[in-house]
Amino acid sequence: GYLAQPATAGVYPAILICHENRGLNDHIRDVARRFAKNGYVALAVDLLAREGGTAAHDRDAVPGLLTNAGADRHVGDFVAAADYLKTLETVDGERMGATGYCFGGGITWRLATAIPTLKAAVPFYGPAPDAAAVPNIKAAVLGVYAEQDERINAGIPDLETALKAAGTTYQINIYPGVN
Repeated sequence: GYLAQPATAGVYPAILICHENRGLNDHIRDVARRFAKNGYVALAVDLLAREGGTAAHDRDAVPGLLTNAGADRHVGDFVAAADYLKTLETVDGERMGATGYCFGGGITWRLATAIPTLKAAVPFYGPAPDAAAVPNIKAAVLGVYAEQDERINAGIPDLETALKAAGTTYQINIYPGVN
């Protein structure tokens, strides 16, 4: 993974970052650095670490490798990452969130169902979690979606029904005219 921390000494909230289906790349490392500059200890997990890391593979092979590894393994890796962050002297383990993009948005939804101590989750699109797992979400959730993404958006009405029934604090933003 890639760990970025604020430059000044202190104890900070933490953020788990899940990359897109292209793996841990320069863009996601930059996202982690931007979180650190804004006062978070940020950990972007390389979900292909067990296969030697994203950089060890042809970029066109990465999406398939991530799919074949399975979402349960990815969630387990993030549970371990959250546990690791709590051991750092610079991290306030009671203040942790997660975010992810596209493929990582789907993983972020699953993290929200699997890590009850998360305070916030911000999935940038990605498939919704299983409705039966939604009552496990204790984090406040901000979902970010694009109006023209009909495949992913098809699951939003059922997701909102489950979120409301569970009493989850959430907001879904769907940006008009966006693909």
